[in-house]
Amino acid sequence: MKLLKIKTIVIALSVLPILSFAQSTGTGGSEFTLQAAIDYANKHNANYLNAEIDMKLADYRNKEFIGIGLPQISGSVDLKDYFEIPTSLLPGQFFGAPAGTFIPVKFGTQWNASAGISVSQIIFSSDYLVGLQAAKEFKTLSEKSLTRTKIETNVSVTKAYYNVLINRERLKTLTANIDRIKKIYDDTKALNQAGFVEKLDVDRIELAYNNLLTEKEKVDRLIGLSETMLKFQMGYVVSEPITLTDELKAEQFQDLASIADVKANYTSRPEFSLLESQRKINELDLKRYRYAYLPSLVAYGSYQRNAQRTKFDFFDSEQKWFPIGLIGATLNVPIFSGGQKYYRIQQAKLNLVKTNNTMTYAKSAIDMETSAAAIMYKNAYASLQTQAKNKELAKSIFETTKKKYDAGVGSSLEIITAETALKEAETNYLSAVYDLIIAKTDLDKAQGNIK
Repeated sequence: MKLLKIKTIVIALSVLPILSFAQSTGTGGSEFTLQAAIDYANKHNANYLNAEIDMKLADYRNKEFIGIGLPQISGSVDLKDYFEIPTSLLPGQFFGAPAGTFIPVKFGTQWNASAGISVSQIIFSSDYLVGLQAAKEFKTLSEKSLTRTKIETNVSVTKAYYNVLINRERLKTLTANIDRIKKIYDDTKALNQAGFVEKLDVDRIELAYNNLLTEKEKVDRLIGLSETMLKFQMGYVVSEPITLTDELKAEQFQDLASIADVKANYTSRPEFSLLESQRKINELDLKRYRYAYLPSLVAYGSYQRNAQRTKFDFFDSEQKWFPIGLIGATLNVPIFSGGQKYYRIQQAKLNLVKTNNTMTYAKSAIDMETSAAAIMYKNAYASLQTQAKNKELAKSIFETTKKKYDAGVGSSLEIITAETALKEAETNYLSAVYDLIIAKTDLDKAQGNIK
């Protein structure tokens, strides 16, 4: 019995990590608030992951460029087998032969070897100094691109998340409408069978009931599509179920009429921040071309040992290796390049002017986008207030009409009209809620409030 208990405990302990892993990967469904969905997307969305990789690549490129300015050390080993020793021609008159004749002579040994090490170091190079700053700026540029991708992911997930919530609320509303009309249909059918109402009344209500069932099927499919879109934006497994825990709360939104001014923070907009980095890169380009008139200085040194043998015995410690060593420096002074440097400077100046013009245009575009987003938000907020009142009014009309119908003083046409108006009012209200959420998201993005 004790042995059985021990085995049970061992099995439970071994299965526990597997169950934990299955839960963490979303098997069986996972619950997400909006923020949790955004956080999940920042770890699984392909675009965001690629932006992170681009930032790491930029970091490695920066370090690679830094390495150019560090000492460059290389070693070499060279082995030659002259199975035919080169022949040289010496003037024959050196050896008593007639002038104009040559005597072939072979110099050297069959086996030659050399081993050495060389070192070079940049002492001064304007290209390297400016390039070092540019590499650092490119790294900053990739970080800003990551921020832009993060914001875009945030916005996409937010809109997709609320789209699912809206469609689910529409389904709840339709279900409530179907329940209401089904009860009316059942009651009317019973009255018709008792001979109190005409068959026409039953047919009218049945028609309205069938239309609602058809609309419910469409919304069911729409929910599946909106959930798929959300999973896609999150990088979530499409085949896995997902549970959203946030609720629609229209009362959380503020009336912009109480805000004196709506302005955008340019530096908080990733698009503008990227242009600032682009301007710095243009400035560094201009600086690099101007510094191209400066000389460059590189120091170098090498040390070798050479050996010549008549046979392959390079590892014989009694045989000599002859040393060769040198140190030196190269000073490269640009004198004339056909005007290339001058025209490169002019191009860099014009590119800088273009970037400044683009930044000015971007400010205007951001101001216009912020202003338009504020207007859209105000309109959406006002529409929500109207639709909320309309929904309550349509509900009141339906309840009054139903009481009249139940009392036998109202027609089936009236109650169908009232029910249709209530359904439309509820649908319009949910659409207004969604429009307000989208408008608020777009306004936050325009103002640079989304991080």
